[in-house]
Amino acid sequence: MPTGGNAAGRTEPTYPITSVGNALRLLLLFRERKAIRLSDASDYLGVANSTAHRLLAMLVHHEFVEQNATQRTYVAGPALVEIGLAAVRGMDLRTSARPVLEELAAHSGETALLSRLEGDTVVCLDSIESKKALRVATQAQLTLPAHCTASGKALLAVLPREEFRGLYPARVRLPGPTVKTIRHRAALERALDEIRERGYATSEEESEEGLTSIAAVVRDARGRVVAALSVSGPVSRIDARRRARHIDEVVEAAQRLTQVFIDESSVTG
Repeated sequence: MPTGGNAAGRTEPTYPITSVGNALRLLLLFRERKAIRLSDASDYLGVANSTAHRLLAMLVHHEFVEQNATQRTYVAGPALVEIGLAAVRGMDLRTSARPVLEELAAHSGETALLSRLEGDTVVCLDSIESKKALRVATQAQLTLPAHCTASGKALLAVLPREEFRGLYPARVRLPGPTVKTIRHRAALERALDEIRERGYATSEEESEEGLTSIAAVVRDARGRVVAALSVSGPVSRIDARRRARHIDEVVEAAQRLTQVFIDESSVTG
C-alpha cells in the first residue's frame, strides 16, 4: 500500500497537525480510487481502524466524503466534487477570456485583469501587464479587499442587498489601504448605487496611491455574473480623455466576453 508521504522536494510544515494531515491524505487517495474501505484508509495511513473511522466520519460530516452503507465503502462527496468543479470552471473562464483580455490590454495600453469575487475579497484570475515602463504589476491569485477595487465594487454592486450586508456589518469600519478608501458601509452602498446606474465601476487611488482602475462585470449565458474585466494604470497617465476612452473599452470588452460565453453555451448546449 502507498504511504501517502510527501512529494520529493516538499518541506514538512514547522508545526504539523497529524490529524489534519491524515484527513488531507485520505482526500488525496481519491485521486487514485473511486471508492475506499475502512481497512484501505487504515492501511494507507498506518493507523488503527478506530482512528481511520473517526477521520472518515468527520469528512462525511463536512460532505467531503459519502458513505455507501450497502457496500461499506466511502466515495467522494459533494463538497470535494464542488471544489474540483470550481477549479475547472476557473480554468475554463481564463481560457475563454484570454483573447478578450489580450485585446483589452492592447487597445488600452494598460494592464488588463480578469477577476472574481470570493466573499469580501476580489481574486485576480488572470492578467496581462502593460508594456509601458510605468505600469501596474500584478499576478494571478492576488487578492484584495473588494470594496477598494474597481473590479470588487463592480461585482459587489450586483449582489442581493441581504448578501451584501451580510459581508459588511453596518458598524464595522472597513480596512483602508489609502486615505481615499471607502471606510463605511453606508458610503459603499451609495457608491454601488451609482455603479448600478452607469454600468461600470472605478477606483481612484482607493487600493493603492497613484493607481486608477475601471471595471465592468461579465455574465454567462444564463445572465449570471461570473467575473469582472478591468484596466489599471497610473493616475499620472490616465487623464479625463483617456479615462473616458478606457471606460468604453472596458464596457465593450465585458460585453464581448459575455457574448463569448453565450456563443459557447449555444455550441455545447
